Amino acid sequence: MSNSITEFDSKAFRRALGNFATGITVITATTPSGEKTGVTANSFNSVSLDPALILWSIDKRSGSCRIFEEATHFAVNILAADQIDVSNHFARPSDDKFADITYTDGLGGAALLHDTAACFQCEAYETVDGGDHWILIGKVVAFEDTGRAPLVYHQGSYSVVMPHSRFPTKSDDKPAAVKQLESRLNDNLYYLMTQAVRSYQADYTPQQLSTGLRTSEARMLMVLQQAPNLGLKDLLKEVNMPEIEVAEAAEILQRKGLVALENDCYGITEKGIEQADALWRIADEEQQKMFSDFSEDELATFKKVLATLAAQ
Repeated sequence: MSNSITEFDSKAFRRALGNFATGITVITATTPSGEKTGVTANSFNSVSLDPALILWSIDKRSGSCRIFEEATHFAVNILAADQIDVSNHFARPSDDKFADITYTDGLGGAALLHDTAACFQCEAYETVDGGDHWILIGKVVAFEDTGRAPLVYHQGSYSVVMPHSRFPTKSDDKPAAVKQLESRLNDNLYYLMTQAVRSYQADYTPQQLSTGLRTSEARMLMVLQQAPNLGLKDLLKEVNMPEIEVAEAAEILQRKGLVALENDCYGITEKGIEQADALWRIADEEQQKMFSDFSEDELATFKKVLATLAAQ
């Protein structure tokens, strides 16, 4: 591989791992004495169906390790797409992580958060040493599946699930049943919207990545160009990224000389402005290419429809 990295760097390694899209969970537990904790984690995974086992990992430096060690149970709350604030809340240190959080006590007192995509209540089964993390294996004893769209993490940013097209682009040699199903789907607005976004991203995303910036870094730079000198709290609201990823992206942008930190506020440099302008040009050129065959009236109607749907 021409871009193979042999000199190991933990930050570069972590950045590379971000290419693997995962869900976002909040893992909760309560000690027998009633002490509660909750941590945001994307390390959740299935292990076994019989018995029903799952796992996740926690940094050994975490102050919550003791609570998980003492607790008889823990709960895995898989966050829904609209629960970014919940993810950020449990990712930050806090004296009372459950302040203003709606939950129900589950088995072993582990907090079951409301309105999640799914929830698994687990007995503590086994803890395995995993380098700088503990790997916690749980035996699932109860679960709830609400079917809500999940919150996704990819390349340092929060994302959402979008169905992939199941049909080839060419219509030759398709079975009659497939053609009939495709014809019906082409009358389904949700299907058409998701496929339109997929098609748009297929060409736009590689161009944006060719600048040397990940999507999260590009988003932060474009935000800071329009709203310079943002503190961490305000920046979090604008970029839809986990707090730890904002700090990571900001460090990378500072190293490149594109962003500067002064008085606890992030600002864009002259070099950063030039890079942001290049990113906007890529976006504008792609938009022009994709929509050049439509009239101004058609585009105005399209924008109105999209804005109305987005506001619901």
